[in-house]
Amino acid sequence: MKASLHGGRTGGPRLEALRPGAAMPGGEVELLGSGLQPRVERTLPTVKVGDAPAHLALSRAERTVIRVLDGTISGDVELDAGYGTSNALTLRVAVPMAEGLHPVANPVVDSDGTVYSTVSGSRGQSVPVSIFSIARDFQMRPFVRDLLNATGLAFGPDGFLYASSRAEGTVYRISSEGAISRYAEGMGIATGIAFDADGNLYVGDRSGTIFRVGPDRGPGAERQIFVYATLEPSIAAYHLAFNDEGTLFVTGPTTSSNQAVYAIDRDGHTNVFYRGLGRAQGIAFDVDDNLYVAASLRGQRGIVRITPNREASLALSGNNLVGLAFLEDGMAVLATKDALYHVAMDVEGRPLL
Repeated sequence: MKASLHGGRTGGPRLEALRPGAAMPGGEVELLGSGLQPRVERTLPTVKVGDAPAHLALSRAERTVIRVLDGTISGDVELDAGYGTSNALTLRVAVPMAEGLHPVANPVVDSDGTVYSTVSGSRGQSVPVSIFSIARDFQMRPFVRDLLNATGLAFGPDGFLYASSRAEGTVYRISSEGAISRYAEGMGIATGIAFDADGNLYVGDRSGTIFRVGPDRGPGAERQIFVYATLEPSIAAYHLAFNDEGTLFVTGPTTSSNQAVYAIDRDGHTNVFYRGLGRAQGIAFDVDDNLYVAASLRGQRGIVRITPNREASLALSGNNLVGLAFLEDGMAVLATKDALYHVAMDVEGRPLL
């Protein structure tokens, strides 16, 4: 969010901040400032984002809430109070990049900037295409077929894509041509996956277990699989990500509206990193170790940023979000229940390995 140099007459309404500075279509944004109400009783201000009108959800002199409508793109927010038009602040609005999907966890991005996401389906449902690739030009192509209930995705240190099947309790290794082979199995309702710096794979069994799978030691070598930590069962999926120190962070939606982000150290000891989120799902770190979570905070859904000092704020407003990933150019890919969106967030994501 930034102030433009135009707009806002002397003595007119004044915008000081947008909170948050990014939104999905349908997301709500607070406009903070002064003189934001008309001087004529029983009239309301009008707000535009670029050339698109915004729905007015609340109007106060120092606080106005708008809802971003479908079809809106990033642009300057201006409020017309009848007696004058405010200065402009820039709102970043996410726009669609791929539809017809069914992600239940984060999308992932390869070294070329290609995005991968799933059509997971309901439990036991076979779908024609399990994983799609989306190129930089937003061309969407089938990548993997015949993988039942593809759930968690991660790139390994070998450059292969890995995917969990929550129906089979199996993790598959996927070649650059989309050929799949079994990598590890017997892990319950396998959902979120992540690799550490040593090449160990961590798999979240949503019934309450985090497994650690040792690296591939070559043909004939037995791969070590053991229970790394136990957590409260999730009603949907576990979501896993590492910070720079090698601590594993885990979320998993439960029936509670006061959910936690867990931090698991290298020895498997579990602590609560942050508590107070609703339906916390996909997670990702930036290079400054800020954690981004698809969740609700104080009743507002979107992407929540949690600093290393455990201070939480809404970074993006939006509904139905299940995950996210960062691109190299400061853009973010956002996964909803049936589509991917992209938006400029000026965030440099943490390298995953």
